[in-house]
Amino acid sequence: MSPGRPVLPGADKVRRTLTDEASVPPSSAPTREASTAPNGTDVAACGATSATSGLVPLVIHRRDPKPDDVEIDIEFCGLCHSDVHATRGEWGERPWPLVPGHEIVGRVSRVGVDVLGFAVGDRVGVGCMVDSCRECENCLDGVEQYCERGMVGTYGAADPRTGGELTQGGYSQRIVVTEKFVLRIPEALDPAAAAPLLCAGITTYSPLRYFGVEPGERVGVVGLGGLGHMAVRLAKAMGAEVTVFTRSDAKSGAARELGADAVIVTSDPEQLAAARRTLDLVIDTVAAPHDVNDYLRTLRLDGALFQLGLPSGQMAPVDPGLLIRRRLTYAGSLIGGIAETQEMLDFCAEHGVVADIELVAADGLNEAYDRMVAGDVKYRFVLDTATLAAGTGSAQAGEGQA
Repeated sequence: MSPGRPVLPGADKVRRTLTDEASVPPSSAPTREASTAPNGTDVAACGATSATSGLVPLVIHRRDPKPDDVEIDIEFCGLCHSDVHATRGEWGERPWPLVPGHEIVGRVSRVGVDVLGFAVGDRVGVGCMVDSCRECENCLDGVEQYCERGMVGTYGAADPRTGGELTQGGYSQRIVVTEKFVLRIPEALDPAAAAPLLCAGITTYSPLRYFGVEPGERVGVVGLGGLGHMAVRLAKAMGAEVTVFTRSDAKSGAARELGADAVIVTSDPEQLAAARRTLDLVIDTVAAPHDVNDYLRTLRLDGALFQLGLPSGQMAPVDPGLLIRRRLTYAGSLIGGIAETQEMLDFCAEHGVVADIELVAADGLNEAYDRMVAGDVKYRFVLDTATLAAGTGSAQAGEGQA
């Protein structure tokens, strides 16, 4: 590990390099098709009409592509736990109806006349955001997720491009997104298993990349769910030695199948004590309240703990003495910028990294949500959007356009 790392000023160079690389369009020349439906199209979707409705069949309206837009016929959309929070009103009341989904993979069906980077038929993806101000320092640095004016989320966000109408997400047959927020999905990746990379993948890749994980370094992963299993695979692909922390020995076998070199059962004080000062980096994916001091103690000099899970309740205070005595960093991280997400997808294609998934049909979404809450999934659900048409109902989702 480089002395004094993580070197925060160096991250600026990483961001600018990624931004510069992303400015070069893909080599394929776009096939331009004229718009034939001036008022856009209605498509089948699934979403919530209230915090208690569950997911129901809907019909939503998608705009025709603007000059810089890409229209995508959606093939698959991953299910994220944040979808559950949003549609069940656990993050506060919101305008309804709401179509969730921000792990979108599909094929380009039309492009606007100014689009240069994508062609009809390309396999592409859309992640957690569909736009940003593109003018603030963070956007110009390629970290649009930290847009000073607020990024435009893929669903449930007011979209300036459509007069402030709410965005509607990927549990639908089609979506229209500005070219700058569309990602290329390498054909080497299984499209269904690649969908969770657009959230769980980039959420775990970004702190590993920011910290600069190198072969032989030691990375700890707290929790072995949707985020945790991606963190294990990505860290191993970077050449790290990986230790998984889990509350129960029942997940030890699964952790080792994913590539973990060691497993620490956190309910055993002796195992935790033996792990002290052995790791360079800890990726904490747990979204329930817990004591991070236990994991800070496992870090060596200049180590860092990145908090990715957002606990719903109060956490135990962080002991500043642990940070001071070994110059530790306790940090947070939020998805990744467009350039970094593209880098992650290319990295995954090169190293054969995808998520472990279970495909679900539209009529199984509510059951899948209940199973997610119960932790009964290994490790991500993905919606097969081909099943949406059969479940299309007469409910109307208003004027969501994104």
